[in-house]
Amino acid sequence: MDGLETYFEMGGYGGYVWPAFGITILVLAALLIASLRSLRARKAALDALERQAAESGAPVTRRRRIAREA
Repeated sequence: MDGLETYFEMGGYGGYVWPAFGITILVLAALLIASLRSLRARKAALDALERQAAESGAPVTRRRRIAREA
């Protein structure tokens, strides 16, 4: 058990290292969530634009739907 406690103390720097890891994980998770929300919103906007173009009779170049159908 002493070895595990020594590992987590990291030579006295554990008080700096572990919060830094925690903050890094939080920032990466926030970036992932923001990116996924942005992607979803942009896909919805693109779908709306494609529907609008199709309804107006304008020629529409269809995008590949490989990623969207998965």
